[in-house]
Amino acid sequence: MTHANDRPLIGSLLDTDLYKLLMLQLIWRRYANTPVTFSLVNRTRAVRLAEEVDEAELRAELDHVRTLSFGPDEIAWLADTEIYGCRGLLGPDFLAWLPALRLPGYELGRRGGQLTLSFQGPWAAVTLWEIPALTIVSALRARGVVGAMSATERDHLYRCALGRLEAKAERLKALPGLVLTDFGTRRRHSLAWQHTCVEVMRERLGQSFRGTSNMLLAKALDLPAVGTNGHEIPMVLAALAADDEALKRAPYRALEDWAALYPEALRIVLPDAFGSAAFFRDAPDWVADWRGVRPDSAPPVAAGEALIDWWRAKGRDPAGKLLVFSDALDVELIVELHRRFHGRVALSFGWGTKLTNDLEGCAEAPGLKPISLVCKVTEAAGRPAVKLSDNPEKATGDPAEVDRYKRVFGAEGRLARRLSV
Repeated sequence: MTHANDRPLIGSLLDTDLYKLLMLQLIWRRYANTPVTFSLVNRTRAVRLAEEVDEAELRAELDHVRTLSFGPDEIAWLADTEIYGCRGLLGPDFLAWLPALRLPGYELGRRGGQLTLSFQGPWAAVTLWEIPALTIVSALRARGVVGAMSATERDHLYRCALGRLEAKAERLKALPGLVLTDFGTRRRHSLAWQHTCVEVMRERLGQSFRGTSNMLLAKALDLPAVGTNGHEIPMVLAALAADDEALKRAPYRALEDWAALYPEALRIVLPDAFGSAAFFRDAPDWVADWRGVRPDSAPPVAAGEALIDWWRAKGRDPAGKLLVFSDALDVELIVELHRRFHGRVALSFGWGTKLTNDLEGCAEAPGLKPISLVCKVTEAAGRPAVKLSDNPEKATGDPAEVDRYKRVFGAEGRLARRLSV
């Protein structure tokens, strides 16, 4: 097997997640020319990325991405594919613009053993850099390890990983009414290995496996494309806010923008950009009418129970709502959450890193351990962008602005938890 040796690592701009294209369309329609900066952040500080990733290789991969564009067959597929039961969610005017998109330049350096990588430009031009930046860095770490192995060692590595994958699928198959999707693009071991993971889950889980967030794999494997939305839009709208009152309203403005463009099936609230407790405390009543919630950084059991209580307090029946769990999932946590919430709410699992990058232990190689790597918007229109999160370990932003956001939104409900991925 040569899963860690895909060359180039990104061969198509369609090798991204559905939520990025959905957000791109909103950004293009409303905020296309807002200047932003995205930055790579390694939250696993003990791993010195600059010593594990070859800078010349990284530059070559990033430069290749800048040559890519959406091809006619990809645009035709995007125009025709059904997303959550709807065709035409990506409008013809947006799809007519998309082939002209080329990702802008980057700034790459090293500091304190870490890579410094950032992307600047108009928001509509920059936003798609997030996924390639993350997948390339993760895959280069893996390539360095696997490339140093003998053929026998590589064969053992992937046999071990495949056996582990099959065992996971067998365990999950026993869960009644399971709804599982692949959310594993961002920190995958490689595209080929993600492809293998998706195929194994589809074959073993049947109707319980509902699709992949990766648009390239959805097209290649004729699978549903799945996804929700990200922190990026509320973070930028918050950075653009003229005063504290506008800042406080920014998360709900982001939802209003989303609801104006997308149907109920795609109305999944991501509440934790500035703290879930503050979000639900101040949320307008109409937020409770959204299809569901993806609790992203709070302890998942407590978050699920709090949401059920909140829906009830708002006079909504939790049985008609959807909980999407996606943060740091492994088989044990999926089983625990399924047992806790199945039958009480509609339940879905978006399985990420522990699906597509779980090779640690199949070889004596620390570089196979996935890290908590993100590419976040760090500035908008010259103002610092902030994410508070429910877990302070995931917070990003200028310290003075972080303090301001804590004052505006409050600090309740934020609980530090050790980051895995």
